[in-house]
Amino acid sequence: MPEKENTMRFEAQAILTAIATSKGEYEGRAFDSTTFHLSVDLPEKSTGESMGNVTRPFKLGTSAEFDKWRVYKDKWPVVGVPVQCVFDVTASVDNTAKLTLVSIKPAPTQKAA
Repeated sequence: MPEKENTMRFEAQAILTAIATSKGEYEGRAFDSTTFHLSVDLPEKSTGESMGNVTRPFKLGTSAEFDKWRVYKDKWPVVGVPVQCVFDVTASVDNTAKLTLVSIKPAPTQKAA
């Protein structure tokens, strides 16, 4: 009998601390991806502890995704960029969970009152 998995989609705000793109060919295999490094309040594993600002890498799309963020290239804020994210979290019967980034965009700026 196959293991049952449950997937739930949710939105969350996070701080984007870095973006990296990787494109090329290695041993005859093409690769093309963008990795977003997010400060999120969700542990990657259920064991261990952490302190401070912990980031996790999330792959999303190809290097074309990186181009959407070029506006920040020469003015990346030291504190990172507030973003709105959509995640899928998949939980299986063995109490493991996998968090997948589905979409990301800059958070709306708040206007002064």
